[in-house]
Amino acid sequence: MMYVLIVFLPLLAALIAGLFGRAIGDRGSQLITSTAVIISAILSWVALYQIAFQQTTEVIELMTWIDSGDFDVDWMLRIDSLTAVMLVVVNTVSAVVHVYSIGYMSHDPHKPRFMAYLSLFTFAMLMLVTSDNFVQLYFGWEGVGLASYLLIGFWYKKPSANAAAIKAFVVNRVGDFGFALGIMGIYLVFDSVSFDDVFSAAPSQVGQHFEFLGYQVDVLTTLCLLLFVGAMGKSAQLGLHTWLPDAMEGPTPVSALIHAATMVTAGVFMVARCSPLFEYSPDALMVVTIVGASTCFFAATIGLVQNDIKRVIAYSTCSQLGYMFFALGIGAYPAAIFHLFTHAFFKALLFLSAGSVIHAVSDEQDMRNMGGLWKHIKVTYAMMWIGSLALAGIPPLAGYYSKDLIIESAFAAHTGVGEYAFWAGVAAALLTAFYSGRLIFMTFHGKPRASKEVMAHVHESPKVMLIPLGVLALGAIFAGMLFAPYMTGEEHYKEFWGASILMLENSTAMIDAHHVPLWVKLLPLVLGVFGIALTYQMYIRRTDIPVQLAKTHSALYQFLLNKWYFDELYDFVFVRPSKAIGRFLWTFGDGKVIDGLGPNGVAGRVLVLARRASQLQSGYVYHYAFAMLLGVVAFVSYFFFAGGH
Repeated sequence: MMYVLIVFLPLLAALIAGLFGRAIGDRGSQLITSTAVIISAILSWVALYQIAFQQTTEVIELMTWIDSGDFDVDWMLRIDSLTAVMLVVVNTVSAVVHVYSIGYMSHDPHKPRFMAYLSLFTFAMLMLVTSDNFVQLYFGWEGVGLASYLLIGFWYKKPSANAAAIKAFVVNRVGDFGFALGIMGIYLVFDSVSFDDVFSAAPSQVGQHFEFLGYQVDVLTTLCLLLFVGAMGKSAQLGLHTWLPDAMEGPTPVSALIHAATMVTAGVFMVARCSPLFEYSPDALMVVTIVGASTCFFAATIGLVQNDIKRVIAYSTCSQLGYMFFALGIGAYPAAIFHLFTHAFFKALLFLSAGSVIHAVSDEQDMRNMGGLWKHIKVTYAMMWIGSLALAGIPPLAGYYSKDLIIESAFAAHTGVGEYAFWAGVAAALLTAFYSGRLIFMTFHGKPRASKEVMAHVHESPKVMLIPLGVLALGAIFAGMLFAPYMTGEEHYKEFWGASILMLENSTAMIDAHHVPLWVKLLPLVLGVFGIALTYQMYIRRTDIPVQLAKTHSALYQFLLNKWYFDELYDFVFVRPSKAIGRFLWTFGDGKVIDGLGPNGVAGRVLVLARRASQLQSGYVYHYAFAMLLGVVAFVSYFFFAGGH
């Protein structure tokens, strides 16, 4: 019963707030949704103890969902260690975001709708992580896509918000198409979509091939790559990442929920859940490693020069997801999920702290119009430091334990792609520290760059927003040191994860990561400290340096500022040709052919005939007499010729 409540309480709250929001009012909607998710969060921690720490698994059958011939799908909840960790992440961050939203959205006229969407988003993610088969997984997968569309475009009167919501939806359709093909392929190969059936039969498909477009392709590699395309879309990996920064158009609590706990973590969870498939496909794992490592470095370079405070944190999310994926690719699944776990706390903390800053400076998001704020919003300032140091991997904060272990695992993999991932991760660690320090110093230090009117109204956020920050700060500080021995410790990690993650005997990166040379352990930390020190030098002591660098290396600066021109490239390659094809089909195909020959053509001909017929109605008697005479002649002629025939 407890596990059912964890999953369905947010859905119940979403329905009440969404359908009866006007009846129960703003405060009622906020209380019902927040209370439901808080209860789910508390029960999730209980579930983590019962499942992961006592090494048990619960499978709860709710009902038969699809029964069509040989295809049957039951609606079931699978609660194992991997699910339990995800339940804690999703519900804890969601509960904090719900409470925070009470203060942040206090002036919004549509609070019940917003709270209903948040709870619906939470339910969809819970459905995803508790799924026991691929169809149920796909249901949750599409559910978070729908909820993200609703939340990113929540302020639907803003054209930019509508465009961002559509962009997120369309880009994810590309990934979801691959994911759907993967699920269809799994049913074709295994004759089942149940995790237990598919995973137990996976070894029998090693080395098997099937024909596709005249080529013999490896079964497991093909299926895993199709699944990974879906993960690339949801988790914003290089190529399908363009929607993530634009998702900042939604309210800040939405950004925290999407980037920390729900949508973007879905891909990481799915690959970890499918470890019994990926472990038997080294080629697919190699692709995952390369894409993850490339994303990790690529997104960090863009974060260096962004000026919107939320976009800096958004690209940071993209980069950190890259870390998680290359950890998955080298077989260090526990390290990837542990980083997902710690990242949820400090990334939500960063986003909500950014929201507190935006709230203080009259909705300004450009860091160039901030500065000198730390004296006015000291609590937010402290919280932002905690989140940034955790992100930069400074001990003893959470990011140090999880991110450094991923870098060490890449080194310990002793493969070509592992080495590539290691150096990409090390470089990204330096860049991460730099843009984290840059955000802090540009926002809170130096001379105020906002107008006197804005500075006069700078104020600390209310307690309903600050208390959630404090909860997340505890996670950002202690989650690493408390859970590292169990989730990734050499002695306990196999017991903790149990059968929820499969690691073959030849996958030794997790074990070897604990025995890498000392310089490998120290390098990310040294670079992290150096990166923050460098930003202090550039943005506090010598503020002329960034301007000079931007002028001297203007081409590189514009390249990074314009996000490697991915949006422009996609606009040229995909958007413009699609619009041209659509315009042609609309004007020629729909307008001239379908409408021209169809309804418009028929209506036009009737109109012409009607006009000509109306010309007969002239009002002159001799016209009517002439028409009657023509009628008589035609009538007589018909009978004459018909009779003669």
